[in-house]
Parts: sequence; C-alpha cells; structure tokens
Amino acid sequence: MFEEFKKFAMRGNVLDLAVGVVIGAAFTGIVNSLVKDIIMPPIGFALGGIDFSNFFLTLKGTPAATLAEAQKAGAVTLNYGIFINAIFNFIVVALALFLLIRSINRLTAAKAPEAPVAPPTPEDVLLLREIRDQLKSRA
Repeated sequence: MFEEFKKFAMRGNVLDLAVGVVIGAAFTGIVNSLVKDIIMPPIGFALGGIDFSNFFLTLKGTPAATLAEAQKAGAVTLNYGIFINAIFNFIVVALALFLLIRSINRLTAAKAPEAPVAPPTPEDVLLLREIRDQLKSRA
C-alpha cells in the first residue's frame, strides 16, 4: 500500500498540483494586498473618501460608526463592504489568470510543430511507377 501511495504521490500531475496550490496561496496574499492597499483606496477617494471595509448593516445590537466598534460591542452585522472587497479580489485573480493562460496559449501556438517533410522517393520506386504508367497506357 505504501509503494502504491508513493507511486501516486510522485506522479507529475500530483506534484504540479501541489506546486500550484502553494503558489496560489502566496498569490492570494499579493492579490489581497493589491486590492486592499492599492486598488480600493483610490476608488474610495474618487467616491468621496469611502472605506468599503466599513460598509455594514447592523442586524442586532446597538448601531456603531465602524465595523470594528460594532463587532467589539457584540452586534450582529451584515458586512457587505467586505463582500465588495472580495468581489474585487476575484476580478483581479480572474484577470491575472486570464492574462497568464492567454500568454501560455500564444506561446504554445507559436511553437506548433511543423509538418514533417517527406523523404525523397527512392529511385527504384520511381522506376516502378514509370513502368506501371507505361503498362496502363498500352491497355
């Protein structure tokens, strides 16, 4: 059973998947920082200084000015601003993957193998074809 598991785990697809998961986890941190620290502040500034992470609706408890205060007070909140940030995260990841796959497809299409060149026809085959054609013309 151990040998079978070892053979399964060492197959190329499993290792590629493991590398992809690790890189994806690292990429998630970069995307979260990009959205939170780079993309959302200018959007909030353009919309009049709005901080999307503080968009919430208090369902139960005392209303508060910020999400942190509401959560500290124990209020039940619907955090739709954090959801908006998650949507931006998804859009950035989807765009990055689209550009990556598009580039890979262009590279693989550019390196398409050329059609193999047929070897020259041997002299004896040419002679036999000539004889065949002459025999056909007599009949």
